[in-house]
Amino acid sequence: MQRKQLADGVMLTDIPAERFKTGRITLNFILPSQRSTATAAALLPLVLERSCAAWPDMTEFSKVLAKLYGASLSAESAVYGNRRVISVSISGIKDCYALDGEALSQEYARVLFEVAFRPHFTDGVFDEEALEIEKQKLREALENEINEKRTYCIRQAKRRFFSDSPNGVEKNGYLDEVDGITAQQLTAFYHEMIRSAVIEIMVIGADAAQVGESIAVQLSQVERAPSLPEAPSAMPRTAPLVIKEPMDTVQGKLCLLFTTDAIFNEADEAKLRLATAIYGSLPTSRLFMNVREKQSLCYYCVAGYAPMSGMFMVDSGIEHQNAEKAKDAILAELETLCKVPVPETELEEAKLALCSAMTGVGDSLNGLENWYFGGILKGRIRTPEEAKARIQQISAADIQEMLSHLSLSVAYFLTKEEPTHDAN
Repeated sequence: MQRKQLADGVMLTDIPAERFKTGRITLNFILPSQRSTATAAALLPLVLERSCAAWPDMTEFSKVLAKLYGASLSAESAVYGNRRVISVSISGIKDCYALDGEALSQEYARVLFEVAFRPHFTDGVFDEEALEIEKQKLREALENEINEKRTYCIRQAKRRFFSDSPNGVEKNGYLDEVDGITAQQLTAFYHEMIRSAVIEIMVIGADAAQVGESIAVQLSQVERAPSLPEAPSAMPRTAPLVIKEPMDTVQGKLCLLFTTDAIFNEADEAKLRLATAIYGSLPTSRLFMNVREKQSLCYYCVAGYAPMSGMFMVDSGIEHQNAEKAKDAILAELETLCKVPVPETELEEAKLALCSAMTGVGDSLNGLENWYFGGILKGRIRTPEEAKARIQQISAADIQEMLSHLSLSVAYFLTKEEPTHDAN
């Protein structure tokens, strides 16, 4: 893996990925995550991936990709803590497999640049018809959120947990704002993104020299003043907020959100990653074995940690009548891990499982991209091998220490019980 600066605020990361016959190039625009622009940020990639100035017709654009041996293009918007990332990607076969020796990486970079930097405008703004189509798609997605109860419960809990913090800005924007987004507003947001975003270019399996040269030449014609978003921050400790939303479903839902009250350094994050595995992210975890299997208090019970916001989460599918019992059992397992050292056998088994998962990072282009881009966002890039070596150094005392940092902030229930909204 190598990194190279192409311009002010523009870095290229080259990951060779020799084992694959395909390659992938992604332009990541990194911005502050803001409530005022969240819905525009969710809409922008939907509009960008439809066409561009060079190929304004979707059919014509599809033919261009087809000629590149069936290359595929996608765009998406994501939130990582207090940062919004808008990405445009293209994937296709490697140059060495081109039948006539075409410089495919160079062509991929050209198409990617056209889509990201020269969108299809009508009278200086995004096409109104295209925008209305994508607004309808986004509106339907937001309206359908409640149909997926697990996701709905987690999002409702997060809304209480983050409140108005930048960490809590919705990835897909806000339903009540979709209709009001105009082509002028979306265009203004786009121009501000091009001007101020830090750009991270991920080249995986493609010819990085061709890509870098092509994009550097194109970027020299773009006026920019990039600025890095503020460093990530964690939510402070608060008194636990217990919320019960009545919902007549076959299966109840429970989401517990904890704060670490800090963004951890590399060593402590590795410790918490292993602690999370032991507590609730493995099939052999305490939550699975004790709360689900032995006590039969839930259908599933999974723990996870968001390093860019300091949020720790346990979400579970439960019987309505077991809601409180499940919550108490989940918290009891956490308390036990904080007080009683993990047996050496259990610790070593968790290390083995976690390291095995890290070995699988290189099994796909997406896996490689997500791993290294995550490191870039956190400001510390490590190979999976380096991460595995750090995991091996963690002790039972480290597990106790890291889990003791957790403080419950929100307990959100979807149950048939009467609604409550209490701080306990």
